[in-house]
Amino acid sequence: MVRTGAEYIASLKDNRCIYINGERVSDITTHPAFSGIVKTFASLYDMAADEANGMTYLTEDGTKANIAYKIPRSREDLAERRIALTKWAEATNGFAGRSPDHVASFLASFAGHPEVFERGGERFKQNVLDYYKMARDQDLFVTYVIIPPQIDRSKAAHEQEEKFLPVGVYEERADGIVVRGSQMLGTSSAVSNHLFVSCITPLRPGDEDYALSFVVPIDAPGLKFYARPSFAQDKPSTFDYPLSTRYDESDALVVFEDVFIPWEQIFVYKNIELTRAQFHETPAHILGNTQAQIRFVTKLKFLLGVARKMTEMNGTDKFPQVQEKLGELASIAAQVEGSLYAAEYNCLIDHKGIAKPHPRYLYGVVGMQDSIYPRIISIIRELAGGGVLQVPSSYKEMINPETKDDIRKYIRSSNASTEEKVKLFKLAWDIVGSEFGGRHQQYELFYNGAPFVVRGYAFRNYGYEEPLKLVNRFLDSYGLPE
Repeated sequence: MVRTGAEYIASLKDNRCIYINGERVSDITTHPAFSGIVKTFASLYDMAADEANGMTYLTEDGTKANIAYKIPRSREDLAERRIALTKWAEATNGFAGRSPDHVASFLASFAGHPEVFERGGERFKQNVLDYYKMARDQDLFVTYVIIPPQIDRSKAAHEQEEKFLPVGVYEERADGIVVRGSQMLGTSSAVSNHLFVSCITPLRPGDEDYALSFVVPIDAPGLKFYARPSFAQDKPSTFDYPLSTRYDESDALVVFEDVFIPWEQIFVYKNIELTRAQFHETPAHILGNTQAQIRFVTKLKFLLGVARKMTEMNGTDKFPQVQEKLGELASIAAQVEGSLYAAEYNCLIDHKGIAKPHPRYLYGVVGMQDSIYPRIISIIRELAGGGVLQVPSSYKEMINPETKDDIRKYIRSSNASTEEKVKLFKLAWDIVGSEFGGRHQQYELFYNGAPFVVRGYAFRNYGYEEPLKLVNRFLDSYGLPE
């Protein structure tokens, strides 16, 4: 089935344990810290459920499902997937980094390579396949926590001063395990249905109790979410903070207070090698990052549009120095989009018949993301100048009889009304200067790991045989003079 927005919202009304501002949230769908992003995600489900949008497919079992769950087996499948996921990305302008299509991409990859999990035992292979079909057919919103908490990164999980600071196996039972500890960074987890829990950072010998991969419902007893401060809750209106109020996904520290996990929900158990293999010996890391790049391409287009519209409104778009900055933005956006298309066009079909975008072009851009996004924000700041600071504190000054005349007289443009100018520059501030904007700058820098980690992906996946062959052929073409 493909859920509607109303069905998604109804699925969140359970006994989940979310804390914010020192209080437990009684209803995540109406709480001001979360209601905006709930409505946004609900609109995505409505979009996918509308057959006119072409975001569903017929599964091998004869069911209809969201295309995010489709296991791609050809270049055409990848293109179909990109077109559909782009529609969701455009609906959020690329600002929802952990929308439902992200972890769905990982689950589809796991199901495409169940033999990886079989190395830990036949039942784990079956668990992966069964869960994938259940999540697919129920159109579940699954998020993940795959990073241990920042306590002492110089030590392995088993070397921490206390056991079970990262999540690990506390007790093994005949019907499952009990886990204890914590994990980060639960982006969108508070408003999702299930949580995929594992560890993508390298584990060391002795960390076997922490070498896990499992899924758990968000409302499982003992599972607690401690959300960071909301960037939506205290805002006066969507007019004043158009991104913060709609797209603040929330991030959370996730605590496992003796949470019971049935064997049927476990994919990897006390196996360091398979904990890593699930991400890199299946297409999971590649397909997950492809979804992220589809989103990033859309986000860059949106930022380029904001920059161009600001300069048009200020009458500076004719200045050569401004065109140079806009040209730089255009070049960056085109390079990122071109790499996405190149990865898809040059896709590889693996030994299981699964299509995956070419890692050379995918990770080539991922490896530069820590410099791409800060540069774009810097250019937008430069083009905006003081304009983002010369806006009223809220929409109320624009309707108050005592203040509205001054606002309309002194904040305006020769080609736009006061309302249009204030609206645009408040949007620009929400990108470059608000807490929401700051969080996105941090997110784009580190969502895939530290810069040396993501450049390591580019290093390992480029394929140096080709450039080395060119160099060696040239070196072999001459020698010492006789």
